[in-house]
Amino acid sequence: MFRRPVVQVLHQFVRHESEIAGSLVLERSLNRVQLLGRVGQDPVMRQVEGKNPVTIFSLATNEMWRSGENETHQMGDVSQKTTWHRISVFRPGLRDVAYQYVKKGSRIYVEGKVDYGEYMDKNNVRRQATTIIADNIIFLSDQTKEKA
Repeated sequence: MFRRPVVQVLHQFVRHESEIAGSLVLERSLNRVQLLGRVGQDPVMRQVEGKNPVTIFSLATNEMWRSGENETHQMGDVSQKTTWHRISVFRPGLRDVAYQYVKKGSRIYVEGKVDYGEYMDKNNVRRQATTIIADNIIFLSDQTKEKA
């Protein structure tokens, strides 16, 4: 009775393909990041020869917690950890808006995906980099308004 709908649902998430070497299972997966924080530097736009331009900026997120015996009674020391994220914007419309309107100190929300890559530094040493590829940015505040 329920067998057919369950099979239909499962086929939405898993697809089987036959190959000469055997059976290959292709599964859907998710690489999604949501960040809410403050911009650490004004964006820069870079273009590597033969590639599309990219807007790059850093975003700080903070994690705060209370340590001590009475965490529920608002006593104890407050600790904080700041994590810096490198944000890259490749989408043409969003890239230009980010370059023009994202400013140091602004509070923004970024959605995107995590990308891991390697590059060679100036001393010819291989380095690893983690980047957030943004596909949506929501502007929550402007740093000039908050100073007033």
